[in-house]
Amino acid sequence: MDLYKLFVNIPETIVVISPEYKVLEATDAYLEATMRTREELIGQNFLEAFPDNPDSSASSNTALLRKSLDNALYGKKVDYLDVLRYDIPKPKADGGGFDIRYWEASHTPVLDEQGEVMFIIQRTSDVTEREITKLALSESQQKFRFMAEAMPQLVMTMNPKGELTYFNQRWTDYTGIPIKELLDTRWAAFVHPDDLPVLEKRWQAAFRAGTEFQAEMRLREKNGSYRWFLCRCLPMQDENGNILMWVGSSTDIHDTRQMVQELLESNEQMSHLSDQVQTAYLKVEAERKTLERLIMQAPAVFCILKGPEHRFELVNPYYQNLFPSRKLLGKPIAEALPEIVAQGFVDILDNVFQTGKEFVAEEIFVRLDKTGTGNLVDTYFTIIYQPLLDEEDNITGILVFGNEITEQVKYRQKLQELE
Repeated sequence: MDLYKLFVNIPETIVVISPEYKVLEATDAYLEATMRTREELIGQNFLEAFPDNPDSSASSNTALLRKSLDNALYGKKVDYLDVLRYDIPKPKADGGGFDIRYWEASHTPVLDEQGEVMFIIQRTSDVTEREITKLALSESQQKFRFMAEAMPQLVMTMNPKGELTYFNQRWTDYTGIPIKELLDTRWAAFVHPDDLPVLEKRWQAAFRAGTEFQAEMRLREKNGSYRWFLCRCLPMQDENGNILMWVGSSTDIHDTRQMVQELLESNEQMSHLSDQVQTAYLKVEAERKTLERLIMQAPAVFCILKGPEHRFELVNPYYQNLFPSRKLLGKPIAEALPEIVAQGFVDILDNVFQTGKEFVAEEIFVRLDKTGTGNLVDTYFTIIYQPLLDEEDNITGILVFGNEITEQVKYRQKLQELE
């Protein structure tokens, strides 16, 4: 039997190393994975053949590799190397540089009759795709949490069993209950007792059917008072329709309800207007899609502006629909929306980008050219400009989130005029 031919054709990434860490032999699968020929690798110092990537501190793991080899050599037993990033130098013919890789490895010493190490067998597994997927998932989760924390709504999530798994910080700010305690509590801890039976009945029906849940209820503030909220919860499903999680948000509608109630109590003749206010509000809320299903489908103004020019990097459909005839993506905001420059909004964005301090405004007035005809329309927004930071806390852009409240403001102004 030709043992050499058998070895090199083993479909595993295996390399044989001498006690001096010289490469003695390798399987074809190993050569393919490391982009080397047998002539280039055999006889080379193993550590020098695969140096650290000078452009990435995350790939500076030669010392860990040497330690594992030393453990196998001097300990004379198998040493396992945990998953680590170890980039592979690319041939000059392929452009040079380094190819990002993640590996799992074991180092097995082979002893002679006197118990001395003859050579070390390294068996590796390229787990790059798996680890990059994990990193991407982690980054996605971090982005979701950041966006959830930036929202003015109270945001929560539940697992497929309906068990609470996440509350954003605004829940604690509102209820005064620490997040860890919120995760272990039940709705009765912060929902008005009179609203609890309806809430539980609707939630159980939605949970069994796997459908959207919506209800208006009163939530208790940390000072003991209650405010009205519109609470919505959506099931997030995979491609096969299996529920992955439930995502809910609660929007403060107390002032709107109070306004409607005052209209009804002030004059019976105002009841029709009150119905219009409530209907208009419910219509707006019905058209809003919750952030938790997909941020890009958020029923609110949402975009990401990058760099000091505030260039549109991401725009959700809700924002784009304000300007159906304009192209926003890739353009600086001053170029895409020139009418807002003179109104001072670019100056506000500049200040957020330069200072890192968020800007929050309620009922801010702006005149917009929605039709692209030059006709400016009076519009009101509740809006947040939140600085975006990189890993080194450098400001890279601004997250814009807000709600258009033009109708609510106009109805309130009309009410004030009537009163």
